[in-house]
Amino acid sequence: MKKGFSARNLAYFAVLLALVIVLQCCGGFFRIGATSLSFVLVPIVLGGILLGWIAGALLGFAFGFIVLMYGVAGADVFTAALLADSPAMTVIICLVKGVAAGVVPALLYKLIARKNTFVAAIVASLSAPIMNTGLFIVGCLIISGTIAKVAEIGSMNEVVYFLFIGCAGWNFIIEFAINLVLAPAIHRVVLVAEKSIKQKKSEKSHSASENAEPAKEQTEQQS
Repeated sequence: MKKGFSARNLAYFAVLLALVIVLQCCGGFFRIGATSLSFVLVPIVLGGILLGWIAGALLGFAFGFIVLMYGVAGADVFTAALLADSPAMTVIICLVKGVAAGVVPALLYKLIARKNTFVAAIVASLSAPIMNTGLFIVGCLIISGTIAKVAEIGSMNEVVYFLFIGCAGWNFIIEFAINLVLAPAIHRVVLVAEKSIKQKKSEKSHSASENAEPAKEQTEQQS
């Protein structure tokens, strides 16, 4: 699919960005453990596939930014506690994992779609929660001292258990399951969008050909 800043693509991006904002804001009310469920991964993946990795990165950035704003406002207690103790790393973790959840699926889809678009859609969809949760855990391990302080635990083993079970366990499983179930729907949307674009291109090409024919005849008559 042709990527770029056409009016159509900007309209697609605006709709997907609105979905990211709405789903993340509403998703904040549904929690498992210390982190909220990220239903926003679906439109982020779709944006990356349809519009390219830059669009995926921007949508992922918006997701991470909303998470941070919830922490700043105190609506997300866990993020707020991390911001209070390690503000710089918390900002990096939230934004990097969000951006990666948009960029990596887009690149994987582009690579695999050359052979099989359905497999590409599944791999892209499943890579988003892996990047989102995986980078979150890696980032938190870097600031393990802050995690221990926030969770009121002592040893590194307890920090690891808290991150994998308390924070990311069920959250990751549900995100993964959501994206797995919706992967065929994402594939279908991509196929419909590509078919629509090809049809419009064909119509424009046909129209241009019809307009060029009278002009050619007029030129021949004048000569």
